Amino acid sequence: MKTVVITGSTRGLGLGLAKRFLEKGCNVVLNGTRQESLDRAMNNLREFSDRVAGVVADTSSEADVERLYREAERRFSCVDIWINNAGLGQPPVKVWMLESGLPERIASVNIMGVVHGTIVPFRRMSARGSGMIFNMEGHGSDGGIIDGMSLYGMTKSAATYFTKAFAHEARGSGVVIGRLQPGMVVTDLLMETLDGNDPESAKRRKIYNLLADHVDTVSAFLVDGVLSATGSAPRIVWLTRSKVLFRLLTGTFRKRDVFRKEAAC
Repeated sequence: MKTVVITGSTRGLGLGLAKRFLEKGCNVVLNGTRQESLDRAMNNLREFSDRVAGVVADTSSEADVERLYREAERRFSCVDIWINNAGLGQPPVKVWMLESGLPERIASVNIMGVVHGTIVPFRRMSARGSGMIFNMEGHGSDGGIIDGMSLYGMTKSAATYFTKAFAHEARGSGVVIGRLQPGMVVTDLLMETLDGNDPESAKRRKIYNLLADHVDTVSAFLVDGVLSATGSAPRIVWLTRSKVLFRLLTGTFRKRDVFRKEAAC
Protein backbone atom coordinates (compact mmCIF):
# COMPACT_ATOMS: atom_id res chain seq x y z
CA MET A 1 0.00 0.00 0.00
CA LYS A 2 1.56 3.29 -1.12
CA THR A 3 1.59 6.43 1.00
CA VAL A 4 1.02 9.76 -0.75
CA VAL A 5 1.67 13.26 0.63
CA ILE A 6 -0.18 16.08 -1.15
CA THR A 7 0.59 19.68 -0.22
CA GLY A 8 -2.24 22.18 -0.45
CA SER A 9 -4.86 19.44 -0.33
CA THR A 10 -7.67 20.86 1.80
CA ARG A 11 -9.76 21.88 -1.24
CA GLY A 12 -9.86 22.02 -5.02
CA LEU A 13 -7.63 19.79 -7.10
CA GLY A 14 -5.48 18.78 -4.12
CA LEU A 15 -8.49 17.39 -2.26
CA GLY A 16 -9.71 15.74 -5.46
CA LEU A 17 -6.34 14.00 -5.87
CA ALA A 18 -6.45 12.86 -2.26
CA LYS A 19 -9.86 11.26 -2.72
CA ARG A 20 -8.79 9.46 -5.89
CA PHE A 21 -5.62 8.10 -4.29
CA LEU A 22 -7.67 6.86 -1.33
CA GLU A 23 -10.12 5.17 -3.70
CA LYS A 24 -7.11 3.41 -5.25
CA GLY A 25 -6.19 1.97 -1.86
CA CYS A 26 -3.38 4.37 -0.95
CA ASN A 27 -2.68 6.08 2.37
CA VAL A 28 -2.87 9.87 2.05
CA VAL A 29 -1.47 12.72 4.11
CA LEU A 30 -3.35 15.98 3.63
CA ASN A 31 -1.73 19.37 4.15
CA GLY A 32 -2.99 22.90 4.64
CA THR A 33 -1.98 26.07 6.44
CA ARG A 34 -5.03 26.28 8.75
CA GLN A 35 -6.41 23.68 11.11
CA GLU A 36 -10.02 24.63 10.30
CA SER A 37 -9.65 23.92 6.59
CA LEU A 38 -7.74 20.72 7.34
CA ASP A 39 -10.52 19.56 9.65
CA ARG A 40 -13.13 20.20 6.92
CA ALA A 41 -11.09 18.21 4.41
CA MET A 42 -10.61 15.34 6.86
CA ASN A 43 -14.35 15.28 7.50
CA ASN A 44 -14.97 15.19 3.74
CA LEU A 45 -12.87 12.01 3.60
CA ARG A 46 -14.11 10.43 6.83
CA GLU A 47 -15.04 7.18 5.05
CA PHE A 48 -11.28 6.63 4.62
CA SER A 49 -10.39 7.70 8.18
CA ASP A 50 -8.07 4.75 8.78
CA ARG A 51 -5.92 5.69 5.77
CA VAL A 52 -5.86 9.49 5.88
CA ALA A 53 -3.96 11.92 8.11
CA GLY A 54 -3.60 15.69 8.13
CA VAL A 55 -0.71 18.01 8.96
CA VAL A 56 -0.80 21.80 9.24
CA ALA A 57 2.31 23.19 7.56
CA ASP A 58 3.37 26.18 5.46
CA THR A 59 5.27 24.81 2.47
CA SER A 60 7.20 28.07 2.03
CA SER A 61 9.01 27.10 5.26
CA GLU A 62 11.66 24.39 4.98
CA ALA A 63 11.21 23.53 8.66
CA ASP A 64 7.48 23.01 8.12
CA VAL A 65 8.09 20.76 5.11
CA GLU A 66 10.59 18.74 7.17
CA ARG A 67 7.95 18.35 9.87
CA LEU A 68 5.32 17.36 7.30
CA TYR A 69 7.58 14.57 6.04
CA ARG A 70 8.37 13.36 9.56
CA GLU A 71 4.68 13.29 10.51
CA ALA A 72 3.84 11.32 7.36
CA GLU A 73 6.53 8.78 8.20
CA ARG A 74 5.37 8.57 11.79
CA ARG A 75 1.80 7.89 10.71
CA PHE A 76 2.40 5.54 7.77
CA SER A 77 6.06 4.52 8.09
CA CYS A 78 7.21 5.33 4.53
CA VAL A 79 6.45 8.07 1.98
CA ASP A 80 6.25 6.68 -1.55
CA ILE A 81 4.78 9.60 -3.51
CA TRP A 82 5.01 13.33 -2.79
CA ILE A 83 2.94 15.84 -4.79
CA ASN A 84 3.64 19.56 -4.56
CA ASN A 85 0.22 21.00 -5.26
CA ALA A 86 0.17 23.98 -2.86
CA GLY A 87 0.01 27.30 -4.64
CA LEU A 88 -1.45 30.79 -4.54
CA GLY A 89 -3.15 32.57 -7.41
CA GLN A 90 -3.19 36.29 -8.02
CA PRO A 91 -6.04 38.75 -8.44
CA PRO A 92 -6.62 39.31 -12.20
CA VAL A 93 -4.95 42.73 -12.29
CA LYS A 94 -1.74 44.19 -13.69
CA VAL A 95 1.19 43.28 -11.50
CA TRP A 96 1.84 46.84 -10.33
CA MET A 97 -1.70 46.97 -8.95
CA LEU A 98 -1.18 44.09 -6.51
CA GLU A 99 -1.29 44.87 -2.81
CA SER A 100 2.03 45.40 -1.06
CA GLY A 101 3.42 42.14 0.28
CA LEU A 102 1.29 39.91 -1.96
CA PRO A 103 3.97 39.37 -4.65
CA GLU A 104 6.41 38.16 -2.00
CA ARG A 105 3.87 35.75 -0.52
CA ILE A 106 2.85 34.31 -3.91
CA ALA A 107 6.47 33.87 -4.97
CA SER A 108 7.38 32.31 -1.61
CA VAL A 109 4.64 29.68 -1.74
CA ASN A 110 4.70 28.94 -5.47
CA ILE A 111 8.47 28.84 -5.88
CA MET A 112 10.07 28.07 -2.52
CA GLY A 113 7.22 25.69 -1.68
CA VAL A 114 8.24 23.65 -4.72
CA VAL A 115 11.94 23.93 -3.90
CA HIS A 116 11.50 22.76 -0.30
CA GLY A 117 8.85 20.24 -1.34
CA THR A 118 11.29 18.65 -3.79
CA ILE A 119 14.55 18.77 -1.84
CA VAL A 120 13.19 17.54 1.51
CA PRO A 121 11.53 14.33 0.25
CA PHE A 122 14.32 13.72 -2.28
CA ARG A 123 16.98 13.55 0.41
CA ARG A 124 15.11 10.77 2.17
CA MET A 125 13.91 8.93 -0.92
CA SER A 126 17.33 8.96 -2.57
CA ALA A 127 18.84 7.43 0.57
CA ARG A 128 16.70 4.33 -0.01
CA GLY A 129 16.85 4.57 -3.82
CA SER A 130 13.13 4.88 -4.56
CA GLY A 131 10.20 7.27 -4.49
CA MET A 132 8.29 9.71 -6.68
CA ILE A 133 7.99 13.51 -6.50
CA PHE A 134 5.60 15.40 -8.77
CA ASN A 135 5.34 19.17 -9.14
CA MET A 136 2.23 20.90 -10.46
CA GLU A 137 2.48 23.00 -13.61
CA GLY A 138 0.09 25.79 -14.57
CA HIS A 139 -0.26 28.94 -16.62
CA GLY A 140 3.21 30.21 -17.45
CA SER A 141 4.86 26.78 -17.54
CA ASP A 142 4.88 26.87 -21.33
CA GLY A 143 5.80 30.56 -21.59
CA GLY A 144 2.31 31.77 -22.47
CA ILE A 145 1.23 35.26 -21.42
CA ILE A 146 -2.17 36.39 -20.15
CA ASP A 147 -2.73 39.90 -18.80
CA GLY A 148 -3.46 39.82 -15.09
CA MET A 149 -1.54 36.58 -14.59
CA SER A 150 2.05 37.78 -14.89
CA LEU A 151 3.20 37.09 -11.34
CA TYR A 152 1.48 33.71 -11.10
CA GLY A 153 2.79 32.76 -14.54
CA MET A 154 6.31 33.74 -13.54
CA THR A 155 6.19 31.44 -10.52
CA LYS A 156 4.95 28.50 -12.60
CA SER A 157 7.63 29.11 -15.23
CA ALA A 158 10.27 29.06 -12.50
CA ALA A 159 8.82 25.93 -10.90
CA THR A 160 8.79 24.09 -14.22
CA TYR A 161 12.41 24.99 -14.97
CA PHE A 162 13.44 23.92 -11.46
CA THR A 163 11.66 20.58 -11.81
CA LYS A 164 13.25 19.81 -15.18
CA ALA A 165 16.70 20.80 -13.92
CA PHE A 166 16.27 18.84 -10.68
CA ALA A 167 15.24 15.74 -12.61
CA HIS A 168 18.41 16.06 -14.68
CA GLU A 169 20.59 16.40 -11.59
CA ALA A 170 18.79 13.51 -9.87
CA ARG A 171 19.24 11.02 -12.70
CA GLY A 172 20.48 7.67 -11.42
CA SER A 173 19.14 8.28 -7.91
CA GLY A 174 16.18 5.92 -8.30
CA VAL A 175 13.79 8.78 -7.49
CA VAL A 176 11.26 9.86 -10.12
CA ILE A 177 10.95 13.65 -10.52
CA GLY A 178 7.86 14.38 -12.60
CA ARG A 179 5.43 17.11 -13.62
CA LEU A 180 1.64 17.23 -13.62
CA GLN A 181 -0.16 19.52 -16.07
CA PRO A 182 -3.85 19.67 -15.15
CA GLY A 183 -4.88 22.35 -17.62
CA MET A 184 -7.78 24.56 -16.57
CA VAL A 185 -9.66 23.18 -13.58
CA VAL A 186 -12.82 24.68 -12.09
CA THR A 187 -11.55 25.50 -8.60
CA ASP A 188 -11.58 28.55 -6.34
CA LEU A 189 -8.26 29.56 -7.91
CA LEU A 190 -9.86 29.75 -11.36
CA MET A 191 -13.05 31.38 -10.11
CA GLU A 192 -11.04 34.18 -8.52
CA THR A 193 -10.02 35.33 -12.01
CA LEU A 194 -13.68 36.14 -12.77
CA ASP A 195 -14.19 39.29 -10.76
CA GLY A 196 -17.30 40.75 -12.36
CA ASN A 197 -19.23 41.42 -15.53
CA ASP A 198 -16.46 43.36 -17.24
CA PRO A 199 -15.38 42.42 -20.80
CA GLU A 200 -12.19 40.73 -19.60
CA SER A 201 -14.10 38.44 -17.22
CA ALA A 202 -16.60 37.62 -19.96
CA LYS A 203 -13.73 36.72 -22.27
CA ARG A 204 -12.18 34.48 -19.63
CA ARG A 205 -15.53 32.80 -18.94
CA LYS A 206 -15.87 31.95 -22.64
CA ILE A 207 -12.39 30.41 -22.71
CA TYR A 208 -13.02 28.43 -19.54
CA ASN A 209 -16.25 27.01 -20.97
CA LEU A 210 -14.23 25.74 -23.91
CA LEU A 211 -11.20 24.39 -22.07
CA ALA A 212 -11.83 23.97 -18.33
CA ASP A 213 -12.77 20.71 -16.62
CA HIS A 214 -14.03 19.69 -13.21
CA VAL A 215 -11.87 18.41 -10.38
CA ASP A 216 -13.22 14.85 -10.49
CA THR A 217 -12.37 14.45 -14.17
CA VAL A 218 -8.84 15.83 -13.96
CA SER A 219 -7.90 14.22 -10.65
CA ALA A 220 -8.91 10.75 -11.88
CA PHE A 221 -6.68 11.13 -14.93
CA LEU A 222 -3.69 12.47 -13.00
CA VAL A 223 -3.84 9.82 -10.28
CA ASP A 224 -3.96 7.02 -12.84
CA GLY A 225 -1.00 8.65 -14.57
CA VAL A 226 1.05 8.92 -11.39
CA LEU A 227 0.41 5.32 -10.34
CA SER A 228 1.39 4.01 -13.78
CA ALA A 229 4.23 6.47 -14.48
CA THR A 230 7.44 5.16 -16.00
CA GLY A 231 10.79 6.78 -16.65
CA SER A 232 12.79 9.12 -14.44
CA ALA A 233 11.09 12.40 -15.46
CA PRO A 234 7.49 11.77 -16.59
CA ARG A 235 5.14 14.60 -17.54
CA ILE A 236 1.45 13.78 -17.20
CA VAL A 237 -0.69 16.15 -19.27
CA TRP A 238 -4.48 16.30 -19.16
CA LEU A 239 -5.22 19.18 -21.54
CA THR A 240 -3.07 18.19 -24.49
CA ARG A 241 -2.68 20.32 -27.62
CA SER A 242 -4.84 17.94 -29.62
CA LYS A 243 -7.57 18.16 -26.98
CA VAL A 244 -7.39 21.96 -27.03
CA LEU A 245 -7.65 22.02 -30.82
CA PHE A 246 -10.63 19.65 -30.80
CA ARG A 247 -12.47 21.76 -28.25
CA LEU A 248 -11.78 24.98 -30.11
CA LEU A 249 -13.03 23.48 -33.38
CA THR A 250 -16.18 21.97 -31.86
CA GLY A 251 -16.91 24.61 -29.23
CA THR A 252 -19.67 26.25 -31.26
CA PHE A 253 -21.63 23.01 -31.39
CA ARG A 254 -20.92 21.51 -27.98
CA LYS A 255 -22.02 24.50 -25.84
CA ARG A 256 -20.24 23.47 -22.65
CA ASP A 257 -21.14 25.31 -19.44
CA VAL A 258 -18.73 24.23 -16.73
CA PHE A 259 -20.02 26.86 -14.31
CA ARG A 260 -23.61 25.65 -14.37
CA LYS A 261 -22.45 22.11 -13.61
CA GLU A 262 -20.21 23.35 -10.80
CA ALA A 263 -23.10 25.21 -9.22
CA ALA A 264 -25.23 22.05 -9.35
CA CYS A 265 -22.51 20.14 -7.47
